[in-house]
Amino acid sequence: MERRRNTHAAHRFTPVKETIMADIANPKTHPTSNAEKDPHDWTTGDEPMTGAQASYLKTLSEEAHADFDPDLSKADASLKIDELQDVTGRGK
Repeated sequence: MERRRNTHAAHRFTPVKETIMADIANPKTHPTSNAEKDPHDWTTGDEPMTGAQASYLKTLSEEAHADFDPDLSKADASLKIDELQDVTGRGK
C-alpha cells in the first residue's frame, strides 16, 4: 500500500502585507496601467502586423468599405484598427 504525502504544508497562509506588496510590484495585477501606450512607442511597433491584426483589420476594412493594406506595421495596424472601429462602431 502506497503512503500519500501530506500536502497540507503546501497551503500555507500568506500574510496580507506580503500579498498587497506583491500586487503593487506585479504589473499583471493592474493590466490597464500601461494599456494606452502610443503604438509608435512600442518596442515591436515597426515589425509587420500580426496575423490576428491582419485578419481583424481585413474584416473592419470590408465593413467600412476601406482599402486593406497588408503591409502595415504593428503600430500602424493598431492605429488603423482604432480608426475603423470608430467608423464601424465595433470593438468600443
